[in-house]
Amino acid sequence: MDVAAANQDLSIITLVLHASPVVQAVMGILLIMSFMSWWYIFSKHFSISHARKQTEEFENRFWNGADLATLYDQVRRGQTLGMEKIFQAGFGEFLKLRQRAGERGSMELSDVMEGSRRAMRAACQRELDELDAHTAFLATVGSISPYIGLFGTVWGIMNAFTGLANVGQATLATVAPGIAEALVATAIGLFAAIPAVVAYNRFANEVDKLANRFDTFIEEFSNILQRQVK
Repeated sequence: MDVAAANQDLSIITLVLHASPVVQAVMGILLIMSFMSWWYIFSKHFSISHARKQTEEFENRFWNGADLATLYDQVRRGQTLGMEKIFQAGFGEFLKLRQRAGERGSMELSDVMEGSRRAMRAACQRELDELDAHTAFLATVGSISPYIGLFGTVWGIMNAFTGLANVGQATLATVAPGIAEALVATAIGLFAAIPAVVAYNRFANEVDKLANRFDTFIEEFSNILQRQVK
């Protein structure tokens, strides 16, 4: 009977409910950070997967010999994302600069190509910034959550040993609940940190792959545009 009561007293819920206010505040902060990181994990997973799918579909259309003007009209009328936005920005700027060069007759080929590349680079950076959004939060959660949990653990252990001053004889049963509730804070900190770190590393790798594909496309598309104005 006593064993059952002790087990009940040392359950996770009981430990959390009977923890000191500071340790409870630490646990609350860590749980909020964990919920927010999971929200961003699912959100970034879907957004990056969508961007990768859109990029693959556009590359297939682009390299299957589609007419650039027709493809530009299709992209401009639809919901653009990733490589489509880069193409739209670059080809749109190319058309404007080439028309201006034809009207004035004073613009060099290098100026037309440089303007198109700048437009594509700017669009590329905007897309990467959008894909990178909120990943810094995951990195922050992954780096500071264990230390926040450790703070709660240290504070809880301090309270546990401070309480021994009012006890005539120190036993394991006296110290165990305070130490156990303190260690729960560390466990919650790790629970928040580990998924955030794993997700951050995966998303960073996925965004780097897309960035390389965008850079390659900019160079190849620039060569295509350069051949058109010669």
